[in-house]
Amino acid sequence: MSASTLSEVAKLAGVSPATASRVLNGSARTPAPEIAERVRQAADALGYIANAQAQGLARARSGLIGLIVHDIADPYFSAIARGVQAAAREQGKMVLLATTEGTPADERAAVAAFAARRADSIVIAGSRSAQPGDKDGNAALAAELDRYCRNGGKVGVVGHGIVGASDPNGYHVVSVPNEELAAELAAKLAAGNQADFVIIGGPEGRLTSDDRIRGFQRGLTDLGRPKAEVIRSGFDREGGYEAGLQLATRIKAGQSAGTARARLCIFAANDVMAIGAAAALRSEGLRIPRDALIAGFDDIETLRDFRPALTTVSLPLEEIGRLATLGSSNNRDGAEDASARSSVAGEVVLRRSTETTPPKRT
Repeated sequence: MSASTLSEVAKLAGVSPATASRVLNGSARTPAPEIAERVRQAADALGYIANAQAQGLARARSGLIGLIVHDIADPYFSAIARGVQAAAREQGKMVLLATTEGTPADERAAVAAFAARRADSIVIAGSRSAQPGDKDGNAALAAELDRYCRNGGKVGVVGHGIVGASDPNGYHVVSVPNEELAAELAAKLAAGNQADFVIIGGPEGRLTSDDRIRGFQRGLTDLGRPKAEVIRSGFDREGGYEAGLQLATRIKAGQSAGTARARLCIFAANDVMAIGAAAALRSEGLRIPRDALIAGFDDIETLRDFRPALTTVSLPLEEIGRLATLGSSNNRDGAEDASARSSVAGEVVLRRSTETTPPKRT
């Protein structure tokens, strides 16, 4: 059985298709109450389902929020997505999701798709990139977003603003104090701990990773400690695992030669990298914190089941998603400065993975 059409509803109700559309698609121009009721009764009788795109045109709103993340399987992004979904639900809106490989070119394609579907706002979560290879992609993404904003769209961005955006109007940035929190973490780990420090970071030019590396180094030097060695890898679990294998070889060599002065203290620029590095150490027969100390950043939900409990920086990830969504939505009608910023706080959480008391060997 084919779906009922708007024309059939209008015919049954004895009105024009335009009148039926104004009633069923939510236009501000509504006919008399008795006519509107007649149209609704006809729609119910025929089982008519309204066209969402037609409703969006009539209301100048689609009721859609576009969300762009690098990888929804990553607990960091899934937590932010829950916050976006909660804020959307409060507003009676639906969330469209696009996952990318973290490249500006893929993000631009997602923005274009959301704009074509008349999304009311777009939320972009994921580190910005200043890598030379992303120069053209950044320019294309900024141009696409600027065009979207000029046509009334609003954008919520997590962390850093869009690289190369020419007009700040329409953007709401949720700032995260990555550098300051990383410095605080370094200071707490270095206090009374003579371990050598190593940082596992993402590719140079990945702004979130760079902020965290810079902050951790500052935290060490402020205490008169030398800067940590930096190992660059993928900004994900696999990158952490590969770096962990390198460090495992070094740790075992030092133990065999009897030259290891103290346990190595590893700072991974996010929790999934820390989990990957820890898995690599375990695969080589090393234990945390007996043979190495390790810390991460973000405090993702997965850490509840991670042993030993991981030292990290706790961020309110769901709240970040909510702020990015509500900030862009609140600005839609110009109720406040569309280029506004909001920020969140974080907290260093010391756990067993960085205990400095030498554990017993078993």
